[in-house]
Amino acid sequence: MAEATIPSPASTTAPGAAPPDERRGLGGGALLAWLFLLPAVVMLGVLVAYPIVWTFVRSLFGADGWSDFAGLGNYQDLFTDDDTFTALKNNLIWVLVVPAVVTALGLVFAVLTERVRFATAFKLVVFMPMAVSMLAAGITFRLVYDRDPDKGAANAAIVSVHDAFSGGAPYPGARPRPNAGLDAEGGGFVTKAAYSAGASVTLPLVALPPDKMPSDARPAAAPAAAGGGLSGVVWLDFSPGNAGTPGKVDPGEKGLPGVRVEAVRDGHTVASATTAADGSFRIPDRAVAGGGVQLRLAEGNFAKSFGGYDWLGPNLVTGAIIGAYVWMWAGFAMVLIAAGLAAIPRDALEAARVDGATEGQVFRRVTVPLLAPVLVVVMVTLIINVLKVFDLVYIISLGSSQKEANVLALQMYLASFGGGDNQGLGSAIGIVLFLLVLPAMLFNIRRFRKENR
Repeated sequence: MAEATIPSPASTTAPGAAPPDERRGLGGGALLAWLFLLPAVVMLGVLVAYPIVWTFVRSLFGADGWSDFAGLGNYQDLFTDDDTFTALKNNLIWVLVVPAVVTALGLVFAVLTERVRFATAFKLVVFMPMAVSMLAAGITFRLVYDRDPDKGAANAAIVSVHDAFSGGAPYPGARPRPNAGLDAEGGGFVTKAAYSAGASVTLPLVALPPDKMPSDARPAAAPAAAGGGLSGVVWLDFSPGNAGTPGKVDPGEKGLPGVRVEAVRDGHTVASATTAADGSFRIPDRAVAGGGVQLRLAEGNFAKSFGGYDWLGPNLVTGAIIGAYVWMWAGFAMVLIAAGLAAIPRDALEAARVDGATEGQVFRRVTVPLLAPVLVVVMVTLIINVLKVFDLVYIISLGSSQKEANVLALQMYLASFGGGDNQGLGSAIGIVLFLLVLPAMLFNIRRFRKENR
């Protein structure tokens, strides 16, 4: 006997419609979700959306405020102003150079951490600059890049290496005593008078620091007649307490050995001599036989010693600041890339080695392609960061070279608050800067969505 079937309440629901309980749950869940999201939405609107809209509106007005409607005039000024053009050019240099250099260094450091014994200590040393604020790093590198080798670490190291291979001039900064009959010529000095065979010439020098006096220098003596040649003496014309007679060799005054003296006729060097330990020299007879010659103290005797480079000058300041930035951010790239390296399957690397690939081929054709997603993340992050760089440039370039090191973020500050007093132009620069950063942000968002799928 067949049993009767009692229809369930669910059978009364129209086909394709959600049950009443599910409809009520869906509606309540959406409302609850919006309630949780509301504070974040409000904060985003206040801190992100409103400033962007207000900045764009303000960029349409001039320096005098809301009564000075300028339209797109500020944007036109932005692309025709010399300072802003320099900032755009420097930002282009930053975007093209810095992300690539930092990523490459991070990749090299990450690979090294897998091959050195003290990997943890190595990572700590490389990553430590990330703990330093941009302000502190800027002040530190202003000292590092100081022009004086006695203060700046960069020039101190370069000068030390340079002096190890080049002795430099023997008497840098020395000059003839006034009214000694010598004229400046290039970096050297030449006698006003011309001399013939048998003459003796005194060439007094001053302004030589005591530490530059050679240890083998002997007391100078007045030159004797040279017979058919030409004799003379080069000495430091200074006696303690200024007791001596200017232009005359006095007792106790020392000769200057190693000075190159050239005999010049009609602008051409016909002979040369080097002074002895007592400063004396002699030009051969044949050089002065044809008539009077002038004596020239060559430039190489007095050229100032190499003092390093003007890192904060107009030609090198951008590269110097980039160097400071690379020092700070190479550790960031190393940590991210090292994490990516740790996730690479080792069997792929071992298979390549078994197939006969060299370490260089394994690195180029296996490691780098597998690390491509991580390298892209580092590159995009750095591009966004360098477009916004401000404080490091402001601190290091503070002074006469700030114009040459200018970037958009710094120009925005200078135009608005740093003396320009034109918030309309500053707002226009801010909008342009936002539009430059926007493609990198959208690329990141698209990549995140693709990874979530």
